[in-house]
Amino acid sequence: MSLNIVLIEPEIPNNTGNIGRLALGTGSTLHLVKPFGFELTDKRLKRAGLDYWQHLNVLMYENVDEFFAQHQDKKMIFFSASATKNHWEIDYEDEMFLVFGKESVGLPKELLKKNVENTVKIPLYSEHIRSLNLANAVAISIYEGLRQLD
Repeated sequence: MSLNIVLIEPEIPNNTGNIGRLALGTGSTLHLVKPFGFELTDKRLKRAGLDYWQHLNVLMYENVDEFFAQHQDKKMIFFSASATKNHWEIDYEDEMFLVFGKESVGLPKELLKKNVENTVKIPLYSEHIRSLNLANAVAISIYEGLRQLD
């Protein structure tokens, strides 16, 4: 049982490092889609991922087109604060791809329009925030998926 975490154009090295650590701890594969808002040598990325980074199953792509060309036949779920369906309403599947956008703006609107039936949100219970921290959102979704698959 494993899942795939996809970060499209991540901007904050600490988030990516934490998500890398989470991916390793959950047996997930991390897919990083360029451009990044940081260098992979950034000490904040390594500090957040601690000394686990060398054990991580991580794949990198030069751009969104390359990622989707390689995985066009895979089951994907897209996460967006603007979705109407909650993340626990989907049936997680083994090897499913959980796709997240960059911290500042999320996933591209065109991508969400093309995948509206497979777009979900993590519900928020306060009108004072727009979204959760990316690393927290990934953790919530991965553990819901593992709960369903277990």
